[in-house]
Amino acid sequence: MSSDFEGYEQDFAVLTAEITSKIARVPRLPPDEKKQMVANVEKQLEEARELLEQMDLEVREIPPQSRGMYSNRMRSYKQEMGKLETDFGKLKHSQGPSVHPLDVYLKVHLAECTVPFYQRRCDDGRC
Repeated sequence: MSSDFEGYEQDFAVLTAEITSKIARVPRLPPDEKKQMVANVEKQLEEARELLEQMDLEVREIPPQSRGMYSNRMRSYKQEMGKLETDFGKLKHSQGPSVHPLDVYLKVHLAECTVPFYQRRCDDGRC
C-alpha cells in the first residue's frame, strides 16, 4: 500500500517541479505563448490535485499506527500545492511586467518631440 503512495509522491514531485518551472517562465513569454502556457499550467495543477486526492485515499487505508508519518507528508504536500496555486493566481491576475516610470516619461516626451514646436505652443494655449 505504501508503495502506491510512494509512486504518487514521485509523480507529484515531478509534476510540481514542472509547474514551478513553467510559472517562472510565463512572465517572459510573448502573449500568444503565455496563454498556451497558462492553460497548460492549469491542467497540470488539476493533475496535481487529483494526485493529492489519490495519496489521501492511500493514507486512509494505512493502519493507524503507521499513518502519522504519511499524514505529516500529506500536510506538507498540501501546503506546497497551496503555494503553487497562490503563485499561479498572482501570475494570472498580474498585468504583466511592471513599467518603469522612466520608460513612461521617455515615451511621453519623445512623442512630444515629434510634434512641431508651434503646435505644442498652441496646444498649450500659449499662442
